[in-house]
Amino acid sequence: MTSAIERTGRATARPVRSSRSRRRRNLVTLALLAPALLGLAIFFVYPLIASVYYSFTRYDLVSAPQWIGLRNYEYLFTQDPNVWKATLNTLWFVVIWVPVKTVFALLIAGLLARAKRASGFWRTVFYLPALVPPVASVVSFVFLFNPGTGPVNQVLAWFGIKGPLWFNDPAWSKPSLVLLGIWVMGDVMIIFLAALLDVPKDQYEAASLDGANGVQKVRFITMPSISPVLLFAAVTGVIAAIQYFTEAAVASSVASGKAVVGEGISNNLGYPDGSLLTYTQWLYVRGFGTYQLGYASALAVLLFVVAAVLLILILRRFKAFTPEGAQ
Repeated sequence: MTSAIERTGRATARPVRSSRSRRRRNLVTLALLAPALLGLAIFFVYPLIASVYYSFTRYDLVSAPQWIGLRNYEYLFTQDPNVWKATLNTLWFVVIWVPVKTVFALLIAGLLARAKRASGFWRTVFYLPALVPPVASVVSFVFLFNPGTGPVNQVLAWFGIKGPLWFNDPAWSKPSLVLLGIWVMGDVMIIFLAALLDVPKDQYEAASLDGANGVQKVRFITMPSISPVLLFAAVTGVIAAIQYFTEAAVASSVASGKAVVGEGISNNLGYPDGSLLTYTQWLYVRGFGTYQLGYASALAVLLFVVAAVLLILILRRFKAFTPEGAQ
């Protein structure tokens, strides 16, 4: 009888001890995650909630916010003359700039992965431009592609080719920034290079024994092996294109002859002819140029929604092309 009571007491004590240890582990986990969760709440959750609230108000940082309902969104979709131009320019960078930069980075990484001699030298050469600050790289490119005195047009003239106006021509301003993106692709290239070098070589040898050619090896071995890196490059590229600001603003400022973006914000915005006006530039102007923080918050909320939708579509399309998604 006594032994039965003791066994019952031990059985009831074990769940209590296990629950206490589990609670203790949870508290330790929360304590370790507290800095990250606190930073997420302060720098992401709160600004997001505040932006959504301010998007329904008239707010100028001086007076108290005034609730105006959907007027900011009505003006955004029906009356703002520049928001759609900025949106189309931004989408152009998403559709053209991201794929071109990614493809060139992958091609250069493939060449470097096959290089036998001086591979370290060429890796350094192609990676160094990514370390140049964005403002310095844009100023350099505007100088190089200056239609009158730039060395690029002078070299083209030696071959009897009349160079375009580059950053001073609405038709060539965005392609000029694409060339800049290709030049500073080293950050993406080095990631692709690491992924290509990590592909097992025995798979290529087995494919060669089966009679596979180069295209088949790339399609059925290389691309599936580096697909996570391709997804990473696509997601980060789209995010960077949606937030494209510094390069376009500095290029417009320098090409128009005004070296300071802030002072020429109303004169050289999107120069030439609004071709380099991006969505984030227009958001900045409405928020900190005219102090219409409520309307700028509405622009920011729309940007967040569009970015989330694009990323969800990319992730779903990527999943559909993976072997698991095909099954």
